[in-house]
Amino acid sequence: MLIANAYANAGAAPQAAGFLDMLPMLAAMGLIFYFLIYRPQAKRSKEQKNLMTSLSQGNEVLTNGGLVGKIVKLTQDNDYLLLSLNDSTQITLKKDYITAVLPKGSIQSL
Repeated sequence: MLIANAYANAGAAPQAAGFLDMLPMLAAMGLIFYFLIYRPQAKRSKEQKNLMTSLSQGNEVLTNGGLVGKIVKLTQDNDYLLLSLNDSTQITLKKDYITAVLPKGSIQSL
């Protein structure tokens, strides 16, 4: 009699949630990932790529390190440029380190 009561009280074990029950949660997490992480990063990457293609000789630019200068020369392979910081100082810089193109006359106003 005791064994019969034990089996009767145990009942059916609760079933684990199936894949279809978890599918809306996975879809929501995917959308959150897309809109909060992937989409803004892709937008920044596209803006940076457009900035790199628009660089030309004579542009006044700001670098990642905070240097402000004028582009004197772009190299043939277009990965590096010669940046003039003042009349006597020129540096070679990789194009990827350009943060922004400044309006003409920005260097004189500093």
